[in-house]
Amino acid sequence: MDRFVDVLVVGAGPAGLAAAARLAAAGAGRVEVLERERTAGGVPRHCARGGFGAFTGPGYARRAVRAAVRAGAVVRTGVGATGWAGPLTLEVTAPTGLERITARAVVLATGARERSRSARLVPGSRPAGVFSTGELQQSVELFGLRRERIGRRAVVVGSEPVARHAVRTLRRAGVTVAAVVSEPPRGPRLPGPALRGATVLELVGRGRLSGVLVRGADGRTGLLRCDTVVFTGDWIPDNELARTGGVPLDPTTRGPAVDPAFRTPVPGVFAVGNLLRGVEPAVVAAAEGRAVAAAVLARLAGAPWPGPGVPVTAEGAVRWVSPNRLTGPAPTLLLRPAGRLLRPVLTVAQDGRVLYEARLSGRVDAHRSVRPPTGWTADVDPAGGSVVIRLDEP
Repeated sequence: MDRFVDVLVVGAGPAGLAAAARLAAAGAGRVEVLERERTAGGVPRHCARGGFGAFTGPGYARRAVRAAVRAGAVVRTGVGATGWAGPLTLEVTAPTGLERITARAVVLATGARERSRSARLVPGSRPAGVFSTGELQQSVELFGLRRERIGRRAVVVGSEPVARHAVRTLRRAGVTVAAVVSEPPRGPRLPGPALRGATVLELVGRGRLSGVLVRGADGRTGLLRCDTVVFTGDWIPDNELARTGGVPLDPTTRGPAVDPAFRTPVPGVFAVGNLLRGVEPAVVAAAEGRAVAAAVLARLAGAPWPGPGVPVTAEGAVRWVSPNRLTGPAPTLLLRPAGRLLRPVLTVAQDGRVLYEARLSGRVDAHRSVRPPTGWTADVDPAGGSVVIRLDEP
């Protein structure tokens, strides 16, 4: 079945729902949101904690869905976009059968996921009891599984704040946390027994996990006895749909390359939220969803699509920068440090010309993005080479 809509949003997480709500309220025509899960709302659905404004995660998700529907957007769940049949035509699998949906504008908001055990290249057998944080939270918060089904003694692997959330979820399920294994020697405070500077070498067990082989900071190895392990953090964009649609990916973020208006190099295709670079808080993703609406409305009104723009590259102790193409002044940028730095120097240059330089106050951490001033973006030469952003410790 072939159908036509004005705006097709792929992904009903915070970014996609915020974009749909803003666009529908602005009179963008038929705005349709596709969500492959049975329930819309994204990751906050199974984050039973605060940190979402005045709401817990599930409450925040329900509120975002209601806002999109009340604005006039159509939110379809259990519907997956499986490929492209044209520049702005998506092949879709729905409970009612196969569809091809053509839109005047497509907004990709497919989010991010934690890197799996296999993608982290952790060797060993393939026993039961291996989770990512998302799998754990869904098992406990959505399906009500407890110690009998999750495990009795767990090891959490990771150093980002999400490791703390995994520990809290395990404890709510009645599971004892034996240790938190953190590869970086420094980082945010971790709950429970923490092994910093340690590396997981192998998973041990047949049928069910029986232990995790770990090398400590001193080089010695040992076996942590456990029947559950949770791999946390190490987020990667869920970029398969963007990639198969010919949307160029940035080599550092591994998400779509976008300009400050969240336009990709493919005319009519936008990308927002954690698809762009891995995980940021839901409020950041939702703000990007609202911000993209102006550019989508301009596209529907016939505004020309900009050229490729000037690439923005990361050097020094910068892991990535987003947005990573400049087609004009940028209202905001995010950059992620590669490690913990104390009062680093931020330098922005193009073709050897320094556009901005300043020492940042305090400490920056690898798990938290930095928003540098962006007044210098007005001085970028649109015909020049890449803009290079770097952090260096003095």
